Amino acid sequence: MYDVRAIVLRAAGINCDLETEQALELAGAKTDRVHINRLIEDKELLNQYQIMVIPGGFSYGDDVAAGRILANQIKHHLFEAVSKFIEDGKLVLGICNGFQVLVKTGILPGNGSMGEQSVTITYNDSGKFEDRWVYLEPQSDRCLFLEQGRRIYLPIAHGEGKVLTKEQSEFEALQQNGYIAFKYVDADGNEGPFPVNPNGSMGSAAALTDSTGRVLGMMPHPERFVRATQHPHWTRLENKDSVGDGMTIFNNAVNYIKSNF
Repeated sequence: MYDVRAIVLRAAGINCDLETEQALELAGAKTDRVHINRLIEDKELLNQYQIMVIPGGFSYGDDVAAGRILANQIKHHLFEAVSKFIEDGKLVLGICNGFQVLVKTGILPGNGSMGEQSVTITYNDSGKFEDRWVYLEPQSDRCLFLEQGRRIYLPIAHGEGKVLTKEQSEFEALQQNGYIAFKYVDADGNEGPFPVNPNGSMGSAAALTDSTGRVLGMMPHPERFVRATQHPHWTRLENKDSVGDGMTIFNNAVNYIKSNF
């Protein structure tokens, strides 16, 4: 019998739902993949879960803009249900396309303007799809998905990952108030230009959290590094049976629910 239940949203073009389901199961959560239309038909379904994940992919082909159509579905049909989900102390994770969705709904950063988009995620400075591995340094001391002081190594795969605010002062406010969850860094923990910052995000921002610390959106893919054998140089690792860095995100989420529900 599982104490923790997680829902992974599906939609046309989502392609990381199976890997996300497996990562959550490895962390100890009973997980269901549910199409967004089923949730719109029966919003009460969400009450069965304590963790909701919007996984990566290209929802609806990223038509109009990356994540825009799925974001509009949530904003116009599920916003109250998702808002209550968060207010009830439950967790929301958006990965890559899911991060884009959370930003376009205004759920992130949720800094007093929930429902209104205050941040955008746009085309990489390189002008091309970036598929590489990056180091991430935790920044926020309230985001419960993070392990403070632990630099992690994860893959990215996106063409639109550049985090921007309209004004520099707006980004500085996010940073000062703990809304930046992860930054892109090098192996020594230092910020830098491309490829350290693979998309040109302001302040090297790789992930955002909200005022509760229970919502996280991130461009890198934690579900793609849950086992040592997924590391690009796994044959050179001293401990080939080690757990991948991505599991810290899922383990922390499941452990939080176990301790608080």
